Amino acid sequence: MENYLLLRIGHSVPAVLLLLGVLAHIIIVWRATTKEPGVLAQKLRRTRNISLPAFALLAVSLPISGWWMTHLTGLPLSQKWLMISIALLPLVFVFGGLLYGSLGRWQIQLAQQQSASTQQKIFALLWAVLLLLVLLATSAVMGAKPL
Repeated sequence: MENYLLLRIGHSVPAVLLLLGVLAHIIIVWRATTKEPGVLAQKLRRTRNISLPAFALLAVSLPISGWWMTHLTGLPLSQKWLMISIALLPLVFVFGGLLYGSLGRWQIQLAQQQSASTQQKIFALLWAVLLLLVLLATSAVMGAKPL
């Protein structure tokens, strides 16, 4: 298999896993809110300790493999679609960090046998949806590239 094709696959797989993973976790955690607090606390703990760090590693791999692909094809890094996708990447980490903190506060409230406020749940959902939207926008910009 050609190196460039293998690199494109290696760049696309983390992007798809990141999108689907965030969407799946939004659904899983939201559905767990209707269950008992112990189940929700376990979902939040797994999301914060395993999934979000794994998503961060996938997000870090995207600019590295993206730069490598543009380097192999000889594309200049000043192209508009590439600059927009690079500008959106810090937002992934900002919204991911805000989501991590929000889920942490929610988890602490559950550990203290308190129910989370509606505002806490809304902010957690807001950060997750904004993270998903930024990932979709980045994927759309990368999909619209001229190659």
